[in-house]
Amino acid sequence: MRSFGRRRFLKGMGAAALLPVLPAFSKDAGISAGKVGAHRVMSCNIRVPLDEDETKGMGWSVRKAICLKMIKDQRPDIVGLQEVLKVQADDLRSYLSSYQLFGFEGPEMDPHPTGYYGIAKNPILFSRDRYELLTGGTYWLSETPLVAGSKSWDTARARHANWVRLREKKTGKEIRMINLHLDHISAEAKVRQAKMVVAESAQYPPEYTQLLTGDFNSRFDSNVFEPVRNGGWKESYETIHGEKEAGFTGHEFQGTAYEKGPSKGRIDYIWYRGKAKPVNAEIIKDSINGKYPSDHFFMQTDFVIE
Repeated sequence: MRSFGRRRFLKGMGAAALLPVLPAFSKDAGISAGKVGAHRVMSCNIRVPLDEDETKGMGWSVRKAICLKMIKDQRPDIVGLQEVLKVQADDLRSYLSSYQLFGFEGPEMDPHPTGYYGIAKNPILFSRDRYELLTGGTYWLSETPLVAGSKSWDTARARHANWVRLREKKTGKEIRMINLHLDHISAEAKVRQAKMVVAESAQYPPEYTQLLTGDFNSRFDSNVFEPVRNGGWKESYETIHGEKEAGFTGHEFQGTAYEKGPSKGRIDYIWYRGKAKPVNAEIIKDSINGKYPSDHFFMQTDFVIE
């Protein structure tokens, strides 16, 4: 990591755990399936709310109900979200009230309060009925990971990772979840950001269950994933369906009719290491009345913890 050594990085991570935890929210019975032995995990890039999307009939005011209903109907246990701004975080808390949203609150370092060039957050949503939050934190994918909004390696925007450690209340089994959104322009930034996350997660024993969700802005055969695979991580959809192109996930609100999709490929992933074992994985391509919840398809994997 150039001038920022691994020892200094890992030491700094202890401070990240001191970031504030969001308060618990009111209970909404029936949202979490509470499945014994299986943990349903989703990765959802929900697209920031943009005025230009509103003029095209694809803005958050139109998509909100569709997006929230689609997530709820899948009955997930844990969700890694990308491209979340404050209005969306508020809607998620209100609609999915039996879940806790972690990783949005923090210093508002964003110089662009509206629009696509702002610093969208990557919060993690999890069932409060099923899990106890042990700890969690945020670090920025730069050479100064504890400086909010910091950028390195010609990254187009400030990028960060959120993480939580959860304990399943019924079994006592622990899961660590990391959620991120890599840069979309700089090839060097994507590789270095991925290496950072792999180095940070390597603090934990190989058998400790960790999940990694996010929009990696990279095809499955990209060199971005070399450090991830070499770090002991496996991708859940590949485990179930084979290590090959799974089809596109970004679709510019056109869904399965997106003509450019095959040339772009999948960019959303759910990785795992440790005692997690995927038993089902799919790309959610549903729409409601021809409207899609986002310009991305959502990823979903069911895990058992061995």
